Amino acid sequence: MRKRPVIVAALLILIGGVGFAAKHVYDPSEPAAASVPAPAVPVVAGKVASHDVPIYLRGVGTVIAYNNVVVHSLISGPITKIAFTQGQTVKKGDLLAQIDPDPYQAQIDQITATRDRDKAQLVNAQANLDRYMPLLAKGFATSQLVATQKAQVIQLQATIKADEALLQAAQINLSYTRLTSPIDGVTGIRQIDEGNIIHPTDTFGLVDVAQVQPISLIFTLPEETFPQIQQQMAKGPLTVFAYSQDDKTKLDEGKLLLVDNQIVQTTGTIRLRATFPNAGKQLWPGALVNARLLVDTRKGGLTIAGSAVQQGPNGSYVYVIAPDGTAQMRPVTVAQLTGGQALIDSGLKANETVVVDGQYRLAQGTPVQVLQGKAADEAALQSAVQQAIP
Repeated sequence: MRKRPVIVAALLILIGGVGFAAKHVYDPSEPAAASVPAPAVPVVAGKVASHDVPIYLRGVGTVIAYNNVVVHSLISGPITKIAFTQGQTVKKGDLLAQIDPDPYQAQIDQITATRDRDKAQLVNAQANLDRYMPLLAKGFATSQLVATQKAQVIQLQATIKADEALLQAAQINLSYTRLTSPIDGVTGIRQIDEGNIIHPTDTFGLVDVAQVQPISLIFTLPEETFPQIQQQMAKGPLTVFAYSQDDKTKLDEGKLLLVDNQIVQTTGTIRLRATFPNAGKQLWPGALVNARLLVDTRKGGLTIAGSAVQQGPNGSYVYVIAPDGTAQMRPVTVAQLTGGQALIDSGLKANETVVVDGQYRLAQGTPVQVLQGKAADEAALQSAVQQAIP
């Protein structure tokens, strides 16, 4: 009973302290505590550049040989010599293989002998005719004898012409025993070996020769690009660039040769053919490559790093760093993306600063800290690694 007043007093003091604390914390008359500003987000930034920008139409095509010839034999005979190695670069007229020439040379010798015999007979017949003509004038020879002799001379002359034709044909056949390259090019896989008999009817012939310098590229573009291509072709030859399949390595630079004479209705595309000097032989028949047709050059075009462009529900946008150091979302129109650079049609001005890396932590009005030098390189590398991880 003596402790009860002490306990009551302690409870009163405790309740009073709690009430004072609650009034101190929650009393609206007290000034509000200052809000803590959001921390700045580190980003990598870049400037909007202004310069002349080439405008390309992009397509995918297949490399084909400028000329391609399967070397066939026009005569039959055993091959006595192979004069090339597979994959060898050859010139027009180079010997590729030799067919046994002896049978064809013997035929020439036989026809030559026949021709010489007929020539001798013609000389004799002409001499007789020359003797008969004076005798006819004096009445010592009949007109029938002279006419018969003239007919014999004419017959022998025709026979000699036939002999000459046969001789020419035999000489042509002899020339066919030398199988030569009809074009400059590179030989493929040999289809017949030395010692075998080759025939004109052989499907694969001796070898395939492909001309690769120059070389051609057949590629396609959407049919709606045809008016633009036609308009630019009227101004002069158009340049075409060939790139590797990953679009990173430039293989060669050439010229547009022609646009096909009809649009492919099933695909809605137009076929084009370009030629390349192919000095380094980086283009090879059958290869699939990316083609860039240069159709125009944008004077004073605005470009930014392609990584700065983001995609949202309303289209493309970038984060522009405002003068107050905050990120401002800006919708943009991208004309093309080439070599990691985006050509901007609208939405930006020259020399504005945009975020090129670190956008995933940004929102409208987020304060940013622009990284410089080594820090920027490390941040870009870390971002690339994160994007590569599935």
